[in-house]
Amino acid sequence: MDELEVQLKVLIIETLRLEGITPADIASEEALFVDGLGLDSIDALELGVALRKTFGIQFDSEAEDLKSHFASVRSLGRFITSKRAT
Repeated sequence: MDELEVQLKVLIIETLRLEGITPADIASEEALFVDGLGLDSIDALELGVALRKTFGIQFDSEAEDLKSHFASVRSLGRFITSKRAT
């Protein structure tokens, strides 16, 4: 498992206080919202704040592709990696 993906899984679990879930329980390609992990819009806001604090990245809430960045742990990892490169 990619180190960044593990870090993201731990961040999700800790930020959203997901009891009884370990990083190994979250598949990197699993949907984070609705199906899959079943997160909701409040979870998205909390996760966005945690990502900003942890990685120092900014999100454009009006960007059309924002939802796709939050689709899975893997897509979040790709987004963070791309932001670090700029």
